[in-house]
Amino acid sequence: MALTEQMESQGAWLFKYRSILPLIIFAIGIILFLINESNPENWILKDNFQESIYELSCLLVAFLGFFIRIYTVGYSRPNTSGRNTEHQVADVLNTTGIYSIMRNPLYVGNFFMWLGIAMLTGNFWFIIAFTLFYFLYYERIIFTEEQFLKNKFGETYLEWAQKTPIIVPKLSSFKKVNYNFNWKKVLRQEKNGLAALLILFCLFDFVGEMVKEEKNFNEALYFAGAASIVFYFILKFIKYKTNLLQDPQ
Repeated sequence: MALTEQMESQGAWLFKYRSILPLIIFAIGIILFLINESNPENWILKDNFQESIYELSCLLVAFLGFFIRIYTVGYSRPNTSGRNTEHQVADVLNTTGIYSIMRNPLYVGNFFMWLGIAMLTGNFWFIIAFTLFYFLYYERIIFTEEQFLKNKFGETYLEWAQKTPIIVPKLSSFKKVNYNFNWKKVLRQEKNGLAALLILFCLFDFVGEMVKEEKNFNEALYFAGAASIVFYFILKFIKYKTNLLQDPQ
């Protein structure tokens, strides 16, 4: 099998099972987090205030990624930038908005969301390893997606790809979108991400406090996590029982 065909095949498989990556990160991360919490002498931050500031920084990094996803999904065309896993879907080629400064904004958003989780471990080498693994993992997926887009949109895609970076944004090339932000699409697709993000932060906080036997829980974080769960089920009900979140035909 030619190298390009092998990469495309691997990318298609990874695309289908790409949701497994967060589970791997979480499993390894929680183990390292427990080790750090069980051995306070290994933890660089020596008091609760410093630890709280660091955890807030982790949350802000994660929410940076979440808001990148919101912006991307909200300004993307229907049947593009979706959460499909079985096969590639793209009715049109997004080339304006955030897609005018980078080709893979959703994966950049995902990176920052999971970087925030990885940072919670407090393990410098795990954070570095996660970063390298993330880009190696998604390299094949991006290759496969770009093969699909090249085959479907031809020269239009090649012209856009030639002037648009893969992940490092080129802000000077920004082109404003000529359609409105689609809040319905955002609510349909990103409710899962918000709930999962806050639940994971709550879980890390809960486990950490139980291991240290301090039980100094972050009440605001737990309230936000609970609210996100309620919000998720409300949107789930609206999505399947009404037409309020459906795009106009």
